[in-house]
Amino acid sequence: MTDFALVVHPDIQAGSAPRLRSAEARLDEAMGLAAAIGLDVVLGEVVAVKQARPATLIGGGVVERLSETIAEHEISVAVIDAALTPVQQRNLEQAWQCKVIDRTGLILEIFGARARTKEGKLQVELAALSYQRSRLVRSWTHLERQRGGFGFMGGPGESQLEIDRRLITERITRLKKELAQVQRTRGLHRGARQRVPYPVVAFVGYTNAGKSTLFNRLTDAEVLARDQLFATLDPTMRRVVLPSGQIAILSDTVGFISDLPTDLIAAFRATLEEVLEADLILHIRDAAHEDSRAQQADVEAVLADLGVAAGSGRVLEVLNKSDLLAPEERARLTLREAGERPVVLCSALTGEGCEAVLAMIDQELSAKRLQVSLALPLSSGKALSWLYDHAEVLSREDEDLVSRLELKIAPQDLQRSLKKFPELLQSNTELAKSLQAAEEPVESHLQSG
Repeated sequence: MTDFALVVHPDIQAGSAPRLRSAEARLDEAMGLAAAIGLDVVLGEVVAVKQARPATLIGGGVVERLSETIAEHEISVAVIDAALTPVQQRNLEQAWQCKVIDRTGLILEIFGARARTKEGKLQVELAALSYQRSRLVRSWTHLERQRGGFGFMGGPGESQLEIDRRLITERITRLKKELAQVQRTRGLHRGARQRVPYPVVAFVGYTNAGKSTLFNRLTDAEVLARDQLFATLDPTMRRVVLPSGQIAILSDTVGFISDLPTDLIAAFRATLEEVLEADLILHIRDAAHEDSRAQQADVEAVLADLGVAAGSGRVLEVLNKSDLLAPEERARLTLREAGERPVVLCSALTGEGCEAVLAMIDQELSAKRLQVSLALPLSSGKALSWLYDHAEVLSREDEDLVSRLELKIAPQDLQRSLKKFPELLQSNTELAKSLQAAEEPVESHLQSG
């Protein structure tokens, strides 16, 4: 049976920070979130609130009017696009005689329905329990009954409220231990990738910006991609060959959203470490969205919270969904955005501009590589083959029994080649000069990796 839903966005005036998006846009997003978990949104409304009410957040007159609307349309779920206190949530449920959830609860519902991997499920459950623990006060009267002790202990015993709170606390402790183990395992996998090593490019962006569609387009993967908020949660990694022949690992991560619950950010920190450890971060933006700039600010705020500054040089921007823009709008947008930082306009749906995205990734990763000259015996076929697979060979000259190569190579790969093939160390004076000319010695790259 489909649940009919009412979505209310309280437009609170007093004490609110300057807004980057309109109240109507916030309402549309909230309605999209409600639809994402299968609710049939019957009505959506922006409610002007001069000052938040401690009892119900919104005014009493609005509560009474919406009560009649809820009864008339047989609405079973009311979504408040704001953070509600447990008391406010309980009072609204009693007034409206229906289930009431706030923005945090709504996002947790979506994450709970979409998580597929063990790690994702653990993270969502941890966030949900942390959220619920503070809301046991709103539960029904059975939580107030006392359970008798063992007789010889004396006293009234433990209340159901205390039992539930203790059980939740114990479960949270177990979940944190399990997640710590998952985090250690992920760290081992990350260490193995660094030893391969291929550079990692992490996709980030506002939810429904088209990250998964672009990911599929560039890697021929089959990650679920829908015109839906939070269509995918669990990170996916795929190998891609860049135009220069260099190999990179692309990582598709969970989408961000404004006012992302703090508990959820904390629970997903292990997953978001993939972003922190990435060599390059690709910020995918919905160029056709009217609130593209506001979404950009929200994503950059989350990245800053993780310790990644927008101007750090690790973040590149891709303006997706160019197929929804008029030609003059494309030209204007490209000109405006390009003046601030490297940017590419593309359409993951049609494929237009996707080659430019790969070229930009290739160029940025190549800029981090060293240009060196190597000489090695022609008989070292394995070394030659390895260098062609792990470096960009700019030129090659074979004379007598020696092959002279000019190439661009990652510091880690250069160190690996020297250890793997000792013959490279013999009489490579140009190599020593290149290492001295590099901005950072190879050893420092290895330690930081």
